[in-house]
Amino acid sequence: MIESTNSKPNKIVALLPMKANSVRVKGKNFRDFCGKPLFRWILDTLLAVEDIDQIIINTDARNKLAENGLTATDRITIRDRKPEICGDHVSMNLVLADDVANVPADLYLMTHTTNPLMSVNTIRNAIAAFVDAQAANVVDSLFTVDKVQTRFYRADCSPVNHDPDNLIPTQELEPWFEENSNLYLFTAESFTKTCARIGSKPMMFESPFFESVDIDTPEDWDFAVVAARFLQERSKG
Repeated sequence: MIESTNSKPNKIVALLPMKANSVRVKGKNFRDFCGKPLFRWILDTLLAVEDIDQIIINTDARNKLAENGLTATDRITIRDRKPEICGDHVSMNLVLADDVANVPADLYLMTHTTNPLMSVNTIRNAIAAFVDAQAANVVDSLFTVDKVQTRFYRADCSPVNHDPDNLIPTQELEPWFEENSNLYLFTAESFTKTCARIGSKPMMFESPFFESVDIDTPEDWDFAVVAARFLQERSKG
């Protein structure tokens, strides 16, 4: 269960949008990834988080899900994506808006099938951190990030965040934070204000490096396979 100094929201709904097709890695959502279809990795993780009451799969691939053994259950709802919000160039926020408008919840968690390695503990910890911060009335949403402390340059080779004439250890550089698209937490109220999963008073949550891989390219896929095997071996011993 989620460890928090405050009680959990009455209803937590996880939004897991899923397309039939993908541009850079063809059919990736249903392609075998280390023993099972890619989409099953994050879905199984969400199902293992007891505090998630319902999982919504907004999709144009109901048939492909059925072919892979997935149909609706008491915790999984499959919503057929409306034609007007299908396609590779449709903003994800439009898909989420359709879910938020039709599935009430106290707290929405959004993630992707392309984040196969995110763990149950990371999800629980993110929810607990958000619940505490929300109770203090300091945030309205959360998104996961990777912390980066390295030297950046512009295309013309000019430095962005450091002085080449006064090099300091990279661990002393100001940290930058990259949105890794792994997990978002928000409410219907915060979504309405910005029409986006990141609200007007967001907080960042740093997720473990090996869990934060997001599969967009064939290279991402190869790295994710290596990371998955590493995590599996580490869990054995």
